Amino acid sequence: MTLQELIANARKDNCSDLHITAGTEVAVRRYGVLHVLDILPTLEEAEGMILSLLSNEEIEYVRAGNDLDVALTDETDGRLRINVYHQRNHLAASIRLLEKEIPTFDELGIGNILGTFADLRSGLVLVTGPTGSGKSTTLASMVEYINANQSRHVITIEDPIEYVFKHKKAMIHQRQIGIDARDFTSALRSSLREDPDVIMVGEMRDFETISAAITAAETGHLVLSTLHTKSAAQTVERIISSCPVEVRGTILHQFTNILSGVVTQELVPRADGNGRVAATEIMVNTKAISNLIKEQKTNQITTALQSGKILGMHTMNADLVNLVKKKVITKQAAMAHTNDKAELEKMI
Repeated sequence: MTLQELIANARKDNCSDLHITAGTEVAVRRYGVLHVLDILPTLEEAEGMILSLLSNEEIEYVRAGNDLDVALTDETDGRLRINVYHQRNHLAASIRLLEKEIPTFDELGIGNILGTFADLRSGLVLVTGPTGSGKSTTLASMVEYINANQSRHVITIEDPIEYVFKHKKAMIHQRQIGIDARDFTSALRSSLREDPDVIMVGEMRDFETISAAITAAETGHLVLSTLHTKSAAQTVERIISSCPVEVRGTILHQFTNILSGVVTQELVPRADGNGRVAATEIMVNTKAISNLIKEQKTNQITTALQSGKILGMHTMNADLVNLVKKKVITKQAAMAHTNDKAELEKMI
């Protein structure tokens, strides 16, 4: 079976990932579950498949013993995000199969809050969740909403570029780390001189990037980015803990002034086995929440979310309970994706 056939079959079966490893069977991830297939390429076939995805320069880079992140468009016009690495002295590749079309907010099932955040003229909006929870897709959906509805200049900074946008009402420039820019921090600082309205940062990995994103939001831009956290409270804690002690007070003050909201998401298997559904936690930065952040009382943020329903806020447990009651997901699936099983059990 050729690589193109493997990719086509994986897309047909609604798989999110394809794994090719020289010397072992091909595997796919479908609805969050890994399946090892009865397909065993030879060493030469497997490495040939992997290298066929790379340019000559990238092949040399990998042959020198380096790991590589790259994204490209396949023969079906779908996007692939590829990580090539070495294991047991042979090549392996993890291939993320991105959707051909960027989903709308309705298709994501997250609700109108994304549009509310995307309509902001400035501020910082964070989309958070564990690996594989669809953060990049949600960010892409927000950018595409802006693209379809607003005459704004959007700059994306990604590693690598995942979804490719075609200009509609907006003008979108996409910069890839390692090709178009050295790193996230320098690209963010440079973007301030490029007349942007919106800056999308693929990931805030360190304090330097977080600081540059806060500065960009402070100077009147809308900044969209992601963090690997599993709740609004964890997100705030991550920002606080990333700051050196000597500047923590200053950064915290800036952060509370420019933070607009946090969307935390998990992809939970549907009860009927037909795919996964997004369960979310939504935080809007109200004055009450801003005060909690300034005072570093992150343990009280969940209570504030529970009382902010009129503003579109809710906790992850509240959304999980709602999905269980609607029979969209099972109680067992909800319990597997909560941060507080005791509370969820009581709520159900």
